[in-house]
Amino acid sequence: MELLSICCSKPWPFAGYLNWKVVNSNRTDIVLARKSQSLYAGFKVRTLNKGEGSRLAGSFRCFHDVSNTSAMREIHSSYVVGGKDDVGNVSEREESTSKVLIPGLPDESNGDYDSPISSCYWEWKPKYTVHYEKAGTENVNSPPVLFLPGFGVGSFHYEKQLKDLGREFRVWALDFLGQGMSLPSEDPAPFGNEKKALEGENSLWGFGKKSEPWAAELVYSIDLWREQVRYFVEEVIGEPVYIVGNSLGGFVALYFAACNPQLVKGVTLLNATPFWGFLPNPIRSPRLAKIFPWAGTFPMPDGVRKLTEFVWQKISDPRSIGEVLKQVYADHSIKVDKVFSRILEVTEHPAAAASFASIMFAPKGELSFQEALLRCQMSNIPICLMYGKEDPWVRPVWGRMVKKQVPETLYYEISPAGHCPHDEVPEVVNYLLRGWIKNLESQGSEALPLLDADKSDQHDVSKDLEFLREGSKKSVRVHFFGSEFSVWRQIGSYIRSRLTNSGAKSL
Repeated sequence: MELLSICCSKPWPFAGYLNWKVVNSNRTDIVLARKSQSLYAGFKVRTLNKGEGSRLAGSFRCFHDVSNTSAMREIHSSYVVGGKDDVGNVSEREESTSKVLIPGLPDESNGDYDSPISSCYWEWKPKYTVHYEKAGTENVNSPPVLFLPGFGVGSFHYEKQLKDLGREFRVWALDFLGQGMSLPSEDPAPFGNEKKALEGENSLWGFGKKSEPWAAELVYSIDLWREQVRYFVEEVIGEPVYIVGNSLGGFVALYFAACNPQLVKGVTLLNATPFWGFLPNPIRSPRLAKIFPWAGTFPMPDGVRKLTEFVWQKISDPRSIGEVLKQVYADHSIKVDKVFSRILEVTEHPAAAASFASIMFAPKGELSFQEALLRCQMSNIPICLMYGKEDPWVRPVWGRMVKKQVPETLYYEISPAGHCPHDEVPEVVNYLLRGWIKNLESQGSEALPLLDADKSDQHDVSKDLEFLREGSKKSVRVHFFGSEFSVWRQIGSYIRSRLTNSGAKSL
């Protein structure tokens, strides 16, 4: 069996195909060869035996007019499935991929010391105490970088960035209110004295029937986190920043940048979630918001309290936490013991369950992800995407959609890497982030990561980044999507994935 893929110089919609035979378009009919054709409708291939299971030796030529072979548009190599290679190992990699040696993380055994991290607290408002970590503050003339964590973790998830990048930049990592170590130090909705005596000192916080004055309007929403970041940048950092966010932190980073472009030098998204919240925003949709009687405030309704207690017992179970970490890390050899213990520590806080309920029922933000992206584009805010290709939650298609909407965005796809590339392959993320910031700070005089100084960012580039980790050599493939990506890349990727599925069924 042969697996064929195509690229075309102009986008066109798919009308569907049956059993690898025909793809119809409004520009041309493209016939996909199956079994043993050696020349069929503009595709030139070398026939392979089923047992070979190796790279297609020929190349595919995509013509605007398949009857005119002089109208060749593009030439691309590809892979086949069969024999020794199973469907799960199908790759889109190009044959000629160069290798680049990049620095590993600081290793004290080699005299390579990391930047010390300081743990700090900042009182934003009365009872709104925010935990953050910082490093590299002695680098007074270096660019400031702020990291925003994903849901359920905190600043500790960026310690590999702080220790490494803190050697040349000023770096901060923030815990969102209601998460990490920014959970409240007092009960926002305490039980009465009688209930306290029945439950004992270890009862959950936030489950009483009346909120404290300081928590009367408290909702752990994306709008709250956007404002938290704004005041942190203004009051703690004191100047515009490069902001980096993973998952939920990516959405908040983009949202913050869209609303405060004067405080942002650039945005880096690490597998950013493209949506957050279920209930309508009260400012954007006031009439619709009135339909919902509760939207994450304190105290919680009786029904929500019971539901929260039931759900919280399930998701805070150590076995559940372990299963989630297995999902989001593509490389299961990565040590996640510290991440596991820190997440478990947060779940044991008495306010964690009520904070979780507030987050889940909080309304959407005033802007959607796409609207925030458009605002950033209009404000000429540089954006860089670094996405783990094997993420089961925020799949690479979301990053490619951002690239399609804003072609000038830089998009690096990392493999193997899952939902948290900064923790799974920190060497790669740090290398890319460091190079991107230096490119912007030098106004382009320093080349972008993976691109030579004399090369344009219009074309795709794939490279294997090699580094040492604990004495062993590691290699990770990084694919840079050029600015021409939006023209043909999605078409080829779509067909390859469909043919892969069809091939798996026919084997």
